[in-house]
Amino acid sequence: MGGRRLNAPLLIGGALVLLVVAMALISYVWTPYEFKYLPVPKEQTPNAEHWLGTDRSARDVLTQILLGARTTLLVGLVAVAVAAVIGVPIGILAAMSPGWFGQLVMRGNDILLAFPALLLAIMFSAIYGGGTVVAMIAIGIATIPAFARVVRSGALQVVNTEYVAAARIAGRGPLPIAWQHVLPNVVGLVIVQASVSFAIAILAEAALSYLGLGTPTGEPSWGRMLLESQNVLHRSPHLAVIPGAAIALAVLGFNLFGDGLRDYLDPKLEGR
Repeated sequence: MGGRRLNAPLLIGGALVLLVVAMALISYVWTPYEFKYLPVPKEQTPNAEHWLGTDRSARDVLTQILLGARTTLLVGLVAVAVAAVIGVPIGILAAMSPGWFGQLVMRGNDILLAFPALLLAIMFSAIYGGGTVVAMIAIGIATIPAFARVVRSGALQVVNTEYVAAARIAGRGPLPIAWQHVLPNVVGLVIVQASVSFAIAILAEAALSYLGLGTPTGEPSWGRMLLESQNVLHRSPHLAVIPGAAIALAVLGFNLFGDGLRDYLDPKLEGR
């Protein structure tokens, strides 16, 4: 680890991720205004009182951006947690199982992989109704195959090592081997995949909210802000540019952080 250097994507991505986290944390202790209609003119451009202006419902845009960061992080955390809790065991199971059974598990995983996160979320919303919880679960389920494939790839390298063979000769069962030898060696892969999946979850939630299938009306969401701004885009373009930029920076941040973290954790890059 001593010979590895922090790379630019990791630093830039980390800074953007910290910015989103900071906005969410700040919203718990301070916002310029409450998230409600204000007795002020609608669709104000940025000014001294409302730094990012007000929307068509006379609500402060900066307040919505800060509160929307909460929704963004919540959706990402829950979706990634669902995907990791299910996908990691599936990947380890497929790597440690006999050839035919492992292939069967992965073929089932490939079937789920055929459904994009956004499409699966739309299907869930059509069946169970739109909402943040439904969106989080649907996005998480759609992301399971990515975790399973990445973990299986890393676990296959671990199960063929000499120390795993020695553990089997010593009479260790599959569960202790998976817990003590395989899982610790794929944690780095899981962390990197979690960062990339976080970005996918943010984008999917924003798209669902824009379609009216994600965060419901009356709750702060960057995607919902885009939906509500489309009718006034010609006269108040900043109402779409601001939340759009927030989504873009958040997705860019998590993608860069994942790429940089992958390079940093790659032992082949040590000493470069």
